[in-house]
Amino acid sequence: MILLDRVSKSYSRGGKPSLDRISLHVDPDEFVIIVGQSGAGKTTLMRLLTREERQTSGKIIVGGIDYDKLKDREIPLLRRKIGVVFQDFKLLPNKTIYENVAFALEMVGISNHEIRNTVPKVLEIVNLTGKEDRMPVELSGGERQRAAIARAIVRQPKILIADEPTGNLDPKHAWDVIKILEKVNRYGTTVLLTTHNQEIVNKLKRRVVSIKDGKIISDRANAGYKI
Repeated sequence: MILLDRVSKSYSRGGKPSLDRISLHVDPDEFVIIVGQSGAGKTTLMRLLTREERQTSGKIIVGGIDYDKLKDREIPLLRRKIGVVFQDFKLLPNKTIYENVAFALEMVGISNHEIRNTVPKVLEIVNLTGKEDRMPVELSGGERQRAAIARAIVRQPKILIADEPTGNLDPKHAWDVIKILEKVNRYGTTVLLTTHNQEIVNKLKRRVVSIKDGKIISDRANAGYKI
């Protein structure tokens, strides 16, 4: 599903690379946690996967798509296969929760009939049934993050990237979000989660990839881990 082969990314000629010849393979339906201190290279890795940035060298293949052969006009289609959830939600403040999720479908030309059928089902997955007409400001931080997850998965992406999704949440709401990510994974979506939260890493007991100074320093099934 995801293959990186000796991938490097440098933002300036002769400068220290943000990623330094990393190799990584993620199977379909895996749940992988990416850990590392700020500046380690986690966000750069995510931006390469969504093609917001291009690698300086190395090979990236996602879902059978070779990024070296990817044309600019094909990038929107690629991004439909990859959902992204951010730490700061990025919901549209002037739209209801229903409208925020529906907007992701409207942008790709889905019919109103299909939107009406799909959005309630996705809101049920993230436990927001009954809050369709609320504005983002009326929800808790955890609820807003779950709404953001709904928006990210409504187009049924093959991969969900969750970049520090619990960074702004208290422990209870953080675990609510993590449980939703696990549910999404059980439905067959590959999940990549970046986090600084050591408790989440230790309790999830998933595969953990640790990045330091742009290099992968460990990659193992998790049996407790110190970030």
